[in-house]
Amino acid sequence: MKIISFYNNEKQLIKKASAGNQEAQRRIYDKYAPKMLGVCRQYIKDLQFAEDVMINGFLKVFNKLDSFKFKGSFEGWIRRIMINESISHVRKQQFVVYDDELYERSNANTETISTDMDVEHIQLLIDSLPEGYKMVFVLYVIEGYKHHEIADLLEVSESTSKSQLFKARKMLQEKLQKQNIIGYGTR
Repeated sequence: MKIISFYNNEKQLIKKASAGNQEAQRRIYDKYAPKMLGVCRQYIKDLQFAEDVMINGFLKVFNKLDSFKFKGSFEGWIRRIMINESISHVRKQQFVVYDDELYERSNANTETISTDMDVEHIQLLIDSLPEGYKMVFVLYVIEGYKHHEIADLLEVSESTSKSQLFKARKMLQEKLQKQNIIGYGTR
């Protein structure tokens, strides 16, 4: 039995999905969902909420597929939608404070897991940051946004973005030093 590939060409797959072809939409979802869940998880601590945001993001992707003009990366276009959905979710769930004094008042303790720097451990450290710090850190360090883009996206000043990033990095370094991970790697 010969297996015929279903929509090998991504452009053709996107056009079919845009026309409402459910099989094409499922293939797009299957291909990008794991990566996009990771994107949503960077902003949202709770995996179930991150999954909900990702699913809502894919609804927007499929509703707006006809606006994708095949300029740039399709994955990047989806990622941008997921980032916006995640930020929107965080804003709806709580008031995100970009407070310069928050770092000094924060005494968030993190559990010592293991000295292995695995992804889950790093994510837990990032999750322990105050929300304002975390959002700026993820947008800048992980997503690669510039400070002026972050300022526009989060509706804060560029200097606030820079300040939040500096403080997030400092807080992460202190947490890592507390866990004896930075330095010579000894306990």
